[in-house]
Amino acid sequence: MRWQTHTVFNQPMPLNNSNLFLSDISLCEAVAREGAGWDAELLASIGQQLGSAESLELGRLANANPPELLRYDPSGERLDDVRFHPAWHLLMQGLCANRVHNLPWQEDARLGSFVARAARFVQHAQVEAGTLCPVTMTFGAIPLLQKHLPKEFQTWLKPLLSDRYDAHLLPGSQKRGLLIGMGMTEKQGGSDVLSNTTRAEAIDRRGPGEMYRLVGHKWFFSVPQSDAHLVLAQAKGGLSCFFLPRFLPDGQRNHLRLERLKDKLGNRSNASSEVEFCDAIGWLIGEEGEGVRSILKMGGFTRFDCALGSHGLMRRALSIALYHAHQRQAFGKNLIDQPIMRQVLGRMALQLEGQTAFLFRLARAWESPTDPLEVAYSRLFTPAAKFSICKAGMPFVAEAMEVLGGTGYCEESELPRLYREMPVNSIWEGSGNIMSLDVLRVIARQPGVLDMLHAQFDEVKGQNRHFDRSWRQLQQRMRKPQEEWGRNITRQLANLATGAQLLPHLSPPLAEAWCRMMLDDRGESVLPEQVVVDVLLRATGRTA
Repeated sequence: MRWQTHTVFNQPMPLNNSNLFLSDISLCEAVAREGAGWDAELLASIGQQLGSAESLELGRLANANPPELLRYDPSGERLDDVRFHPAWHLLMQGLCANRVHNLPWQEDARLGSFVARAARFVQHAQVEAGTLCPVTMTFGAIPLLQKHLPKEFQTWLKPLLSDRYDAHLLPGSQKRGLLIGMGMTEKQGGSDVLSNTTRAEAIDRRGPGEMYRLVGHKWFFSVPQSDAHLVLAQAKGGLSCFFLPRFLPDGQRNHLRLERLKDKLGNRSNASSEVEFCDAIGWLIGEEGEGVRSILKMGGFTRFDCALGSHGLMRRALSIALYHAHQRQAFGKNLIDQPIMRQVLGRMALQLEGQTAFLFRLARAWESPTDPLEVAYSRLFTPAAKFSICKAGMPFVAEAMEVLGGTGYCEESELPRLYREMPVNSIWEGSGNIMSLDVLRVIARQPGVLDMLHAQFDEVKGQNRHFDRSWRQLQQRMRKPQEEWGRNITRQLANLATGAQLLPHLSPPLAEAWCRMMLDDRGESVLPEQVVVDVLLRATGRTA
């Protein structure tokens, strides 16, 4: 054996077979605090299953084997279908079985169902993010379709609300579970959907629920295998929203032509396509000219999911980094015992403590559509959360990579996939500038916003000097908010909303450390050692 060159040692084992729920103290507390404690047992069961090596391998396989476009069938007939790896279908089965696509819309939905659904979403995001795209679009579409589903498709409501995943290429009326996609943006416009050129002409009569013929294209046609899409097109009355099924009521294929699948940076497991409408048939949702208003009703839900998804990815990155640091030795100590590494990991864990509290308070706000203050809370802080959390994700995962060093940069690690996944949530459903403009619009136009902010922030006034100073600064900026201040105002709002949750609910030392870290703009501070101890214990499912 003279040719043996070395023995492998000091190489940490990969993180698998952990419970994604029970190992996250801040998540467990937020679920209980915001009204979904009744779901804790099921969440723990989901966390155990998703944290298994088998589930993590499904996530890897779904991304290593991206979908492929099947434009024609073997006989040469136009097919326009998408073929997925079996791992994709298994992951989708789990998502639908856990009702991540429809839990709050059930007739018997319990109070706290938005919070419970958010916790399920965050856990699934830690395993595989591409499968969340069809889930979040269906989730956003269901309440709109419950009010405006055309009469020809009323039988769809039951499978939309089922816990079944049905991938068969069949008319929706013959399936046990249904998914809804979206088609908004065009080549010339992107976020400027008012510049859309797709045309819609009434076949017989104009008006809600009537049939129209669509001609045009979509630059991003999300989840093309969906049973129907909500799309925007120009009708006589202006930009309007249409329901385009994959199969028409008579069983014939609708005239949708898939041109290609997008070759994306990340989100590789999920199919995004370009499409052309060649006299496609669609049914008008709402009135002509109200397309943007209809889509915005969905947009709040999908934007919230963008923030949840980024948070889940960040949580997974931290878990991987912590697990590595507890095992890896360098310079005579485990990494977790090196003072500078403890600061890095402690700050990352503390950042996630704040995000968890903020997101699950926001989830509770979505529970109360008739409460003016809660409506104002969800309307303002949803774009603020998407802006702040989705943008924070990219440097956060990069920091986790540094903890692992070169190993974290290689594809055998989960971190490269998490890193590639991060930008999509910041771009999809409106980039950072769009979110900031939306925040400014809400401040200017949404009734009760200032009253809501005072109700939230004045309640903790006087508990922390960093919070109080930041709140005074924000009030000054909001007196005459200018567009160029939009990003700063949005980020400050999100931070203050987070601080308002941590000060009454987190231990005083941790809450003080978070406020100093996130609200004091005079330079980076060093976390006290006891704060590092406590927050790292909480991040691994333990308490002091």
